This record gives sequence, structure tokens and C-alpha cells, in this order.
Amino acid sequence: MAAMETEAAPLTLESLPTDPLLLILSFLDYRDLINCCYVSRRLSQLSSHDPLWRRHCKKYWLISEEEKTQKNQCWKSLFIDTYSDVGRYIDHYAAIKKAWDDLKKYLEPRCPRMVLSLKEGAREEDLDAVEAQIGCKLPDDYRCSYRIHNGQKLVVPGLLGSMALSNHYRSEDLLDVDTAAGGFQQRQGLKYCLPLTFCIHTGLSQYIAVEAAEGRNKNEVFYQCPDQMARNPAAIDMFIIGATFTDWFTSYVNNVVSGGFPIIRDQIFSRYVHDPECVATTGDITVSVSTSFLPELSSVHPPHYFFTYRIRIEMSKDALPEKACQLDSRYWRITNAKGDVEEVQGPGVVGEFPIISPGRVYEYTSCTTFSTTSGYMEGYYTFHFLYFKDKIFNVAIPRFHMACPTFRVSIARLEMGPDEYEENDSGDMDESDEEDEEERRRRVFDVPIRRRRCSRLF
Repeated sequence: MAAMETEAAPLTLESLPTDPLLLILSFLDYRDLINCCYVSRRLSQLSSHDPLWRRHCKKYWLISEEEKTQKNQCWKSLFIDTYSDVGRYIDHYAAIKKAWDDLKKYLEPRCPRMVLSLKEGAREEDLDAVEAQIGCKLPDDYRCSYRIHNGQKLVVPGLLGSMALSNHYRSEDLLDVDTAAGGFQQRQGLKYCLPLTFCIHTGLSQYIAVEAAEGRNKNEVFYQCPDQMARNPAAIDMFIIGATFTDWFTSYVNNVVSGGFPIIRDQIFSRYVHDPECVATTGDITVSVSTSFLPELSSVHPPHYFFTYRIRIEMSKDALPEKACQLDSRYWRITNAKGDVEEVQGPGVVGEFPIISPGRVYEYTSCTTFSTTSGYMEGYYTFHFLYFKDKIFNVAIPRFHMACPTFRVSIARLEMGPDEYEENDSGDMDESDEEDEEERRRRVFDVPIRRRRCSRLF
């Protein structure tokens, strides 16, 4: 009878042997693992089994075996200590920390000065003080990043990329939180916007909307674009760069460490996008193209979208020496989003007539503008052989597309009446239109451009 009662006893979780119970516990998240401590003495002991916390330390805090050895702590203690410090950011910390680690590892041998310009992380009380100063809560992923590194010193080159084009130069620094707070905007058009970056040459900044206002979504990252046709200074359009701080920062880092943004003379030349299929080979010569959109030289109203492109011309190292040649001229076929086509021809490129020989690479940067949000260019270069000067041939330039990022029209503009705009009612080009057309032609013809005047924002 006693044997039958024993056989009928229900199987409980605690009656399981230790090994299968530990296996079950290994599938629990850290919250459930902690809750197990309050169920029973046995579960409390088993849930403190140190290897169970190793996975959580690596998943949430990216703590390595080497760091554990250096700190001489068990995994559970490491988890609890780190949680007590940055636990409020547990949903963001791993992604942000990995981005910072990857970026520094990639830049240390290539741009050591840039890595040295990074500041130590801010304290919680520093971030709380900034929130009190601006009267708004900072996004948690923003705070998380600034706990790791509090921006950088205002130096050149900036961490958030550079752009050099004729007499226009941009280099964006990642602002520390105190400097950013000093540039926090309360004025109409940029209300509740905090600057993330700053370029000392152009005054350009990327902003994050810490509150939803004026048609912006909370946490969006954008470049401001004043409506040049409106008399109302609050009419500021936006080129959207990221939906959140994490989206903005991690996508930038991924482009850098993957080699998508070239590093030239210790500077990250950001925003260049290269389509792997945008390559054309003619004989021994290969032409590839990367493109970039410049928000600081663009506007939505009037529609004026400025693009720069970087072209790489390379002759195969296996080519015969007599294949050496010199570029004589270029031909472009330019098509905007409406299907309007313009053809342009001219001598050389950017005032040069490069010589290409086996294994040699020639690169140059130029620019163009569109009155539509996108367009494409294609064409060819004409070369002559150095050893047979009367023999000329064409080298194809692959079609490359250019498109501006998503933009949002200012809500102030949508609310304006027609009398609040400066318009040319005749429908004909006025003098400024003619200047814009002449400027566009000059850019397409690969000659130096004028820098648009930019005022500092803070």
C-alpha cells in the first residue's frame, strides 16, 4: 500500500534531479532567474549557479572572459554590479556598446587622433542635470551612449565624418552632452531639438527630436533645411537620417567598419554610398562610382538637391605596358526623376588629364544638382594611348543613381498662406534662377563651386 502511495506522488519541479533542473533554468531570462530565488531554498541555490549568469553577462553587457578574470568576480556578481550601474539601459546597452567597441577597434590603427579625442563617459547625475536644464527627458539610448563616451573634443577631423569638395569642407564632431545642452532649441521650427553633431566650418548640425513637435516624431534624427522661399523663419524642412539614436549611430558605425565610408588622410569621408553593381570594365580599365547627398547645400523649397560623386578609374595590373593611356575628355548623359535629359561634354576631369598605366588608380570627386529628389548619370571617358597617340577609345562610366534621403516638410510651411512666400508669378526664370542654372552647369562641368553661406546655430 505504501509503495502505491509513493508511485502516485505527483512529480514536481523541485523533485527533478539537479542537472535537468539547471538545464531548464538556463533557458530563463535574467528576470525569471532572479524570481526563482524567492520560490524555494533549492531553486534559490540553483539559480545562483554561476555558469547560468555567464550567458546574461555576455548577452546584455558584452563582458568577456578576460574582463571577468581582471575583475576577479563571479558572473552573477558582475551582472548585478553592472545592472546597478547601467541597468536602466539594458534594452540598448549591448547594441550601443558593440557599436562603440567596433568603431574604436577599426579606427585605432587608421585614425588614432580621432580615438584619442573621445571623452570619458558621463555620469548619471550629469545626464540628470542636463534634463533639468532643458526641461525634457533624454532618450534612453542617447543616455546609454553618453555613459560610454561623452562625445568628443571639438577637433578636426570629426568622428561623424568629413566631406571635402573644392572650397567646401565639412567635418562633424560628436558633441558632449553639456555643449549639446547649450544648443538645445526652444525656438519655433526646431522646438525641443537637441544637436548631436556640429561642424565648425559650416555651422551644420544633426539634431535629435527629444519630444514630438512641429510634425517631427520623437527621437528622430535629422538635418535641418530652412525653407528659402518662406518669410517665416520657423519654416524648417527636415532630411531624416535615423528613426532613433540607436538606428542613426549603429548604421553609421556599420558603414564605417564595413569599409563603406572611405578613410582618407585620417578622416572618415562619410555618406558615400557605393553600389557593388555600379562598376563598368572596358578592356583593362575599370570605373566604379560612389555617391553622396549633401544636405547643407540642398533645399526642399525651392527644390535643389546637391549630390557629390567619387569616381575611381583603375587599370589592371596585368595590362601590357603599351596599354598606358591618357584621359582626354568626358561625356555625361544626365537624367532627372521627370525623365528630362541633358548631355554634357568637356575636356579632362576636374581640370586634369590623368595618365592611367598598369596597376595605377586615379580617383576624383565632383558634384551635380537636381531639381528633383533623384536622378542618374552615365557616360564615357575618351582616352588616347601614350604609345599610339592617334588611337583613341572610349571607356564606359556605369549608370549611377542619386536620391536624397526621406524629408519632411515643415508644418509651419503647410500652415502658411500664399502671401507668406516669395514667388515669381511670371513663370519665367528670374535672375536668381538663371544663377542657379549656371551654378548647376558649372558643377556638372567639374569646376570649383562656391560654398553656400551657413550661419552657426549656437
